[in-house]
Amino acid sequence: MVKIWVKTMKNKKIAKNEIVHFEGRYDEADFDEYVRVCCHELDLPTPVVLSSHASSFTQFNIARFKPGDFVESVDFDELTMENCKV
Repeated sequence: MVKIWVKTMKNKKIAKNEIVHFEGRYDEADFDEYVRVCCHELDLPTPVVLSSHASSFTQFNIARFKPGDFVESVDFDELTMENCKV
């Protein structure tokens, strides 16, 4: 099982957060889907996912998205996804 803590930061404070559960083992090829589902859970637009986001999440268990990574305007400074390893 994969658990991802997704949170939005506004002025260095957590604005929204949620832990999202996924069945099965982590697969970097499914990172786009993880991002899409996490954003849906927080009712946020989905950012443009680059290979650097996926590799950062795979290597360091964290991916950060800035407002420039979104096509739509957002009201937060950063979207962070962290892998909650058990």
